[in-house]
Amino acid sequence: MPEPKEVIEAREKTNDREYFKELVKTSPLLIEWANDEIRNDKEIILEAVEVDGGALEFASDRLKDDKEVLLKAVSQAGWTACYASERLKDDKDVMITAAKNDGQILYYASQKLRDDKEMVIAAVSQKAIILKYASQRLRKDKDVAIAALNQSKKCLEYIDKSLLEDDEIKELIN
Repeated sequence: MPEPKEVIEAREKTNDREYFKELVKTSPLLIEWANDEIRNDKEIILEAVEVDGGALEFASDRLKDDKEVLLKAVSQAGWTACYASERLKDDKDVMITAAKNDGQILYYASQKLRDDKEMVIAAVSQKAIILKYASQRLRKDKDVAIAALNQSKKCLEYIDKSLLEDDEIKELIN
């Protein structure tokens, strides 16, 4: 199957900043074909991730460590926090914003944030089964269990067994 015309053109214009500045407004993922300098251009990457957070994949490492860029990307597509620098995977603002859009992102959060009640509740409220990546301490937390169970009963095996005798938890299970 031949490559689409847009891809061929992007590959031919890999060094053309103005071309990519316009292109990302309608085809942000084509930033993949830009040169390193353009993929390190904050203005262009911000424009790209505003349209499609997935464009973050092709940003420079420097921009994957830029909180403004990450917040814009994860606000558009929470799962893109997987591309964040290690420093920003430990940033509560970035990761909670991501979790509110895609609870699965708890998997990529730092150990510290996997033990942060607000972070874990944001994640399990979106995807209950992600409770399995929460700290052991928070798997014993009633509020966390309730948030997860309200989203889906599929998380039951990850809730600490000591909570299963609680009347409010029993009511949610049945």
